Amino acid sequence: MIIAQPLTAAAFAPYGDVLEVGGPARVINAGLCQRYHDRAQMDFSDGRAGISIFQAQLRALPYQFDLIERHPLGSQAFIPMTDDPFLVIVADGPSATPLAFLTNGAQGINLHRGTWHGVLTPLSGSGMFAVIDRIGAGANLEEYRHPAGWTVLAAGQR
Repeated sequence: MIIAQPLTAAAFAPYGDVLEVGGPARVINAGLCQRYHDRAQMDFSDGRAGISIFQAQLRALPYQFDLIERHPLGSQAFIPMTDDPFLVIVADGPSATPLAFLTNGAQGINLHRGTWHGVLTPLSGSGMFAVIDRIGAGANLEEYRHPAGWTVLAAGQR
């Protein structure tokens, strides 16, 4: 069993960037907007950055899964288009026990290039996300199915 923990920048740092409001901001637009600048390092071996829209099926906790994947040629950012929490699963390798993080509804993530991760897992709302990732030639997807799979629980869930 894996217990989903709250998503924090410090805990997620080995796997990617947390995209959220906080820390220093630049005031722009005649003082009417705060810009939280340069929140993620997009990293591509080649190709270009593209913005896509994903609409994923909603899931629920406890959540059972056996599939993880990685993108060796580029980082991948997920920015929810609603203020609903989603589950983020990452692992140090295909056979390592994954970690699970629960966003607070006002966070997105940028996965580092090559980070093993679960599929997009919205828990409520529309399941709609803006995704910024590498567009280009080459095999940028590797998948691994764990023979036993895992179950993710919310804190306090059994």
